[in-house]
Amino acid sequence: MAYLIQGETGDWEIVIGLEVHAQVISNAKLFSGAATTFGAEPNDQVSFVDAGFPGMLPVINETCVEQAVRTGLGLKAAINLKSVFARKNYFYADLPQGYQISQYELPVVGEGELLIDLADGSSRAIGIERLHLEQDAGKSIHDMHATKSFIDLNRSGVALMEIVSKPDMRSPEEAGAYLTKLRSILRYLGTCDGNMQEGSMRCDANVSVRPKGSTELRTRCEIKNVNSIRFVQQAIEYEARRHIEVYESGGTINQETRLFDSGRGETRSMRSKEHAHDYRYFPDPDLLPLVVSQDFVDAIKATLPELPDDKKARFMAEYGLNAYDAGVMVAERASADFFEAVAKGRDAKKAANWVMGDFFAAMNSGDYSWEKPPVSAANLGRMIDLIEDGTLSGRLAKDVFQFMVAEGKDPAVIVAEKGLKQVTDTGAIEKAIDEVIAANPDKVAEVQAGKDKLIGWFVGQVMKSTQGKANPGMLNELIVKKLKG
Repeated sequence: MAYLIQGETGDWEIVIGLEVHAQVISNAKLFSGAATTFGAEPNDQVSFVDAGFPGMLPVINETCVEQAVRTGLGLKAAINLKSVFARKNYFYADLPQGYQISQYELPVVGEGELLIDLADGSSRAIGIERLHLEQDAGKSIHDMHATKSFIDLNRSGVALMEIVSKPDMRSPEEAGAYLTKLRSILRYLGTCDGNMQEGSMRCDANVSVRPKGSTELRTRCEIKNVNSIRFVQQAIEYEARRHIEVYESGGTINQETRLFDSGRGETRSMRSKEHAHDYRYFPDPDLLPLVVSQDFVDAIKATLPELPDDKKARFMAEYGLNAYDAGVMVAERASADFFEAVAKGRDAKKAANWVMGDFFAAMNSGDYSWEKPPVSAANLGRMIDLIEDGTLSGRLAKDVFQFMVAEGKDPAVIVAEKGLKQVTDTGAIEKAIDEVIAANPDKVAEVQAGKDKLIGWFVGQVMKSTQGKANPGMLNELIVKKLKG
């Protein structure tokens, strides 16, 4: 179902294109050997090239090229064996050279596509226009002094992949799904960590609107450097409604760059939108065209991991998971690996339920990571084995799981130490049932008179008396037999 915004004059459709700047995982910058570690002291990772010293010449970092090609292959995109670096000329204090080295007419990666998963279970392909390599600018800091701005050039020269989508998205939710999937693919590939809080993945959203049924592309506004998926969605929603109000009041939209104020939940004008000719692009005279061989591309392709869409399809076919569960499992490569370790040789649906339920809840409740999870995959698998062999009931397993989180022990050790083994001795269960029946003759009479709902009350009482250790299946069968004859 199409996402439309109702205005005073009718329904409007949003047209969205996203430009994502993804910082390349590399130990050195795009054109210098300076380090790229996040969190270093200001101006501690700056070479003469990054600082724009006269006579300093850029030298391409092969690792960054490999990472760009790997990302292009992951996006099922065309790899251009010849690409050209260009100078994008503009003046700003955090750009010491007076230009940014980027790619313009001939990027390293051409058209591709990305499949997004929507809330209703459907999928949709979003076109990728291009991916090009460019160097990042430095950082201007305006809040450290009352009258002065400071410049940190640590980020200057860091390699970025700018991934430009086609204007194929039609709702904030689709934009959110696109960013979520793109970040997942980048992490699977190991080309960008996708950490929006640290600025290693930033998004510019291009937004326009048009009346329902129209095919024209109207004037767009670009919302710059939004640093969370939730804020991107909020910014798109606000900006689309702003456009509609302007059009319906008889006004026109000016092409401009805007900022999103997350505190107010609104966009505000930053500057008029530049056109390509304003930047006076021309091939960088210090860099030869970038030429890669087909063998180079094929060698990278041979090392690609199984990506989220393929892994999702395999999980559905091999483990019998539904589309939703499989999608949740493959969202992160680490979560998919964890699930497979738990599910191997076991009931995959039960493994998925435990991973998505109690395990994910534990992961979100403390300072845990996939490198240091609350419970190891091996121990969670062993606990599921104890449920399968009758040692634990589902209820007791939840108690054991909490002890595993707190103590980090093998579940079998916890069962032995805490006395949590399920009671499967018929005689012991019958004894507990008889005691409850003897203490509640009035309720026994009600059950025998046809009030079957009270059977559940008896089950609860016996569970309480056995501290939840009675085998639920045996307990239900024996209670019905004793109460109903």
